[in-house]
Amino acid sequence: MEALTGIDWITPSLIIISALLIVAGMVGMVLPAIPGPPILLLGLFTAAWSEDFAYIGTGTLIVLAVLCVAAVALDFIAGALGTQRTGASQAAVVGALLGAILGLFILPIGLIIGPFLGAMLGELSTGRPWRQAHRAGWGATIGMLLGIVAKLVIGVMMIMLFVAMRLFG
Repeated sequence: MEALTGIDWITPSLIIISALLIVAGMVGMVLPAIPGPPILLLGLFTAAWSEDFAYIGTGTLIVLAVLCVAAVALDFIAGALGTQRTGASQAAVVGALLGAILGLFILPIGLIIGPFLGAMLGELSTGRPWRQAHRAGWGATIGMLLGIVAKLVIGVMMIMLFVAMRLFG
């Protein structure tokens, strides 16, 4: 037991915590219930902290924070924009959001079917025809999927920036 007293446990612990946060953040880029971008940012910040910010400076952290805010904004507007681009009503937009939330409980297919059905039901509740409701459902689904792809791209950009600054900065 005496041999373990001189070992620095803080740095390895921070590295493990940062790795777990980075993985959880990337998972959160796909699952709407997990705030992926902020968790990823926290993981990258923790990784920089584990090295006393020797390689990652304030400028890099600001750029990472801006990318995080952009990803969060995309999370909120992608599905709504997809629904609205089909000419859908506000009820369809709300339905798509509620469908996405309820779809979380039926992973993974619920993430696709939830917004689709939610937008359709919202549109049908306003008295719009079946064809328009179907179109709104597809708009919500495509918007949500494009939003997920965009968030994943931003997440990868954040990690690549961090790694580049760590290796070459």
